[in-house]
Amino acid sequence: MAAMVRGEVPPPPVAQLVGFRPVAAGEGYAVLEFEAQARHHNPMGTVHGGILCDVADAAMGFAYATTLKDGETFTTVELKINFLRPVRAGRLVATARVVKRGRTLGLVECDVADEDGSLVARASSTCMTLRDGAGRRR
Repeated sequence: MAAMVRGEVPPPPVAQLVGFRPVAAGEGYAVLEFEAQARHHNPMGTVHGGILCDVADAAMGFAYATTLKDGETFTTVELKINFLRPVRAGRLVATARVVKRGRTLGLVECDVADEDGSLVARASSTCMTLRDGAGRRR
């Protein structure tokens, strides 16, 4: 994660598709920035909820990934988001933090705020830690 933040490793393809970038990461947290534009709009002229959800999901995934040990991966098993205000354009910041990391399940939360610091959305996710090939198809 730190190498991505420093620009030494490219972010995942979805980051380029949607347009977000990691700007900070550490043990149990991550921060992504996203420039909302007209290309992200729904028919109502505001940023589509799925885009906001994707940015929050990515931030939570980055945060959870910072807690993984060698031989571990993870998957999201549940995701919830509340949209609190519409957004048309501008810089958004998604700040995610691991609330609780157990052996198998973890809870992660994310706040998405606009450039004025106003809360746009709040999301939570349950992540499942996979070990030694768990979850792979045979």
